Amino acid sequence: MEYISIAKNIKISPRKVRLVVDSVKKQNLNKALSVLSLMPKRAALPVKKAIDSAIANAVNNFKVNREALSVLDIIVGEGARLKRYHFAARGRVRPYKRRTSHIRVILTDTNSIATKKPATTENTEKSTEDTVRKQSKTVVAREDK
Repeated sequence: MEYISIAKNIKISPRKVRLVVDSVKKQNLNKALSVLSLMPKRAALPVKKAIDSAIANAVNNFKVNREALSVLDIIVGEGARLKRYHFAARGRVRPYKRRTSHIRVILTDTNSIATKKPATTENTEKSTEDTVRKQSKTVVAREDK
C-alpha cells in the first residue's frame, strides 16, 4: 500500500529541491532521514518534514510498522510563480519570478512490493489478434477495388 504526503507552496525553486530529492529517492527511511539531516542544502528541511509527515500518516492512520516503510518515490512539481521586482537605476525595474514548489512523498511497505503480481499477457495477445484481423480485412477490401 502507498502512503502519501504533500507539502505545498515551499518557497524554494523546484530545480533546487530536485537536487536534494534525487539523493534520497529509492532508499529506506532511516538512511534517507540521516542523509537529509546532514545535507547542507536549504531544501533538505522541507523534504525531511514531508517525509516525516508521510511516516506519521502511515503510522497513525493505517497502523503500519515504521520499520517496514521505504521511500517509493518523491515528486517535485512547480507551484505558483510570484512576480517580484528589483529596482534598478534611472527609475526602472527588473522583473523576476519567485518560484515555489510542491513536494509529494510516496512511501510503501516493503511487504507490498514483494507481493505484487506481474501483469497478465492475455489481454495483449487478444488485442494483437484483433489488430491483425482488422488489417487483413482492409487489405482484402483494397484488393477488391
